[in-house]
Amino acid sequence: MLNYIWFGMMAISVVAGIFTGRIDAVTEAAINMSKVAVEISIGLIGIMALWLGIMKIAEASGLIRIIARGLKPITIRLFPDVPADHPAIGSIVLNMSANMLGLGNAATPLGLKAMEELQELNPKKDTATNAMVMFLAINTSSVQLIIPATVVALMGAAASQIFITTILATLASTITAIVMVKLLEKMKRFSVESAS
Repeated sequence: MLNYIWFGMMAISVVAGIFTGRIDAVTEAAINMSKVAVEISIGLIGIMALWLGIMKIAEASGLIRIIARGLKPITIRLFPDVPADHPAIGSIVLNMSANMLGLGNAATPLGLKAMEELQELNPKKDTATNAMVMFLAINTSSVQLIIPATVVALMGAAASQIFITTILATLASTITAIVMVKLLEKMKRFSVESAS
């Protein structure tokens, strides 16, 4: 479906460029944006390789188990369907930590790994489990303890003025996300049984 949407957008751009006499601008934008896409991809490959490597080292050294044990009271309540010693908990904890530290790009591979491990526990592969939905909600709303580097780069010295408001806003969004997931998973309409 997504392929059709992208093709439709490109076709509309070309047709609009032809009818408005600005097909050269469409061509130039396509070339420039494909260059930007390659630059972003190469940058993300480096970050993903670094953080996946750090995760492997942390996993081999037992650091993930120690962190997961420390956060066990929280993760047991948030993810009751996931065994406490499952590798998904470690990936979830690392993803949440990276998000809190403002490392959004570093959190992406950890989030993908966590979802992959949660999918292994999923009895219905075509339906998201409550744990997957909870993780997605927390990952999307993520508490920010450190202002992301991109915001600091854009705002410069003014970034320090939004420190407290950033923490409060992201804390409120995360609490809201958790409460909504917990409320909605209790409703029959959103249960896994009704999805099938």
